[in-house]
Amino acid sequence: MENLLISACFLGYNVKYNGLNNYKSFVLELKKKYNLIPICPEVSSGLSIPRNPSEILGDKVLTSDHKDVTEYFNNGALKALNKCLKYKCMKALLKESSPSCGVNMIYDGTFNSCKIDGIGFTAKMLKENGIKLYTENDIEELLK
Repeated sequence: MENLLISACFLGYNVKYNGLNNYKSFVLELKKKYNLIPICPEVSSGLSIPRNPSEILGDKVLTSDHKDVTEYFNNGALKALNKCLKYKCMKALLKESSPSCGVNMIYDGTFNSCKIDGIGFTAKMLKENGIKLYTENDIEELLK
């Protein structure tokens, strides 16, 4: 069975900035086709749960109280890539809009709930290393 790196929040892990999760029932179907390898780049890099929300602004990641947490996001991306390599994951299912995992969209850095075209730090590193990226909007494609 193929390994699939997956955002841990989809599996019900309470790793979001607010201490909650993004559990999705589609994981039950995914488990029939893939070995699910959970990752939360933000938590694996040492950020706390809960934590202040973060957004990308230019080439930095800043919290809502203006703290620069870019290094945490770079380290989390590297840990996610290393996990992909360790488990030979050629695909990753990531949470859209996250500053780590956003594949097509991210928040615009103003903390006003505005989204723009963009890619998160982890998604970018995985993509640059040949990992095929999917979001919660691509489940049907993953289940083919």
